[in-house]
Formats: sequence, C-alpha cells, structure tokens
Amino acid sequence: MKNIKANFLPLSLMFIIPVINIMYGKLNNSINGCYNLVTDFDRSIPFIKEFIIPYWMWYPFIILTIVYICFNCRNAYYKTMITIVFGMLSCYIIYFFFQTTVPRPAIQGNDIFSHIIRLTYKWDKPFNCFPSIHVLTCYAVVRGARETKKIYNKFIINFMAIIIMVSTQLVKQHVILDLIFAILLAEVIYRFFAVFILERSTIWGKKLYWWWTMKKKLEI
Repeated sequence: MKNIKANFLPLSLMFIIPVINIMYGKLNNSINGCYNLVTDFDRSIPFIKEFIIPYWMWYPFIILTIVYICFNCRNAYYKTMITIVFGMLSCYIIYFFFQTTVPRPAIQGNDIFSHIIRLTYKWDKPFNCFPSIHVLTCYAVVRGARETKKIYNKFIINFMAIIIMVSTQLVKQHVILDLIFAILLAEVIYRFFAVFILERSTIWGKKLYWWWTMKKKLEI
C-alpha cells in the first residue's frame, strides 16, 4: 500500500496519453491527401488474421508495462513517458503534413478472428500509419524496461513487444517503413531528448530546493 501511494502522483502522468490521443481521431482521414508506402517486401508479408489478438493486446500491455517501470525504476519511467508523449505528438505532426494509407485485404470467413479484424478496420480508418504509434510505444516501454533489474520480466516485455510489433504487419495495419521509422523516432527521443529533459529538470529542481531552503532560513 505504501508503495502504491508513493507512485500515485508519478502514475497520474499517464492521463496525458488519452488526452493527447484525442488528436488521433481528428487526423484519421485523407482530407489533405495521402501517400502509399507499400513496398515489394510488404506485399510478400502474409496476412495472418490470428495476429489480431496480439495487436489488441497492445492496450493492456502498454498500461501494465508503464506501471511496472514506474514501480521499479522511476528515472526510466519518466524517460519512457517523455518518449511516448513527445513521440505521439511528433507522429501527429507527421500525420498532418504527410498522411499515409495502407491497403487492406478483403476479409473472408465468419470465425472470431475475421469478425475482430472487420471491427478493427471499421473503427480504425486506414490512415495515421507512418510512423506507427503501436510500434513507437512498444519500443518506448522496451527501452524503459531495459533499465529495470529483473531479467525474466524484461524478457517477457521484449517478447510481447516484438509480437505486437510484428502483428501490425501481419494484419495489414502498417507497412515496414511505419515500423522502422517508429523505432528510430522512439530511440532518438529516449536516448537524447528524454535524457536532456531529465537532466535539466534535475538541475532546476535542485536550484528550487536550495532557494526554498534559504528562504525558510531567512524567515526564521
């Protein structure tokens, strides 16, 4: 219980994600035109409808992994959150100026997987593809989890992230360039931008603490 209370305030930062995600729906269209980044490699990738399950596992996976990182390495948690938030904002800017689309296959069959894919295609229009937010967030939590201590948990997180990222290709929600650029974007933000923000915030935090302490002493 004490550990939960100690992490409650930092975890509240997660509410930023659904707030900025409002922009996703506003940009999920082809009003400004769209580009097709499908390559011969993408055409060679098979469509495997069963992978729609790990594709949807993205939601609980990201939430649970972020919470896990927060409980186990606060510094990595802040870097992960910075990467996700600024990564998503970067994606939205790209979507506005460079909207892409992914051709979707016709879905045959009445099995559960086919039904889920039809619902997915209905709810999520074939835009906002490059880069993939699915992949960007998965890679961000992998980078954050890498700084935690338990090797077994890191293995599970890496495995799940890879399966989810692969699923974006196998259910034809993204093309390979969406995946590659999302990983590169997340890596740059995590390694450079997030580290810089944390370093500056630490410096300013120490200065504010010193100022507050001196102010109290002078009042006494």
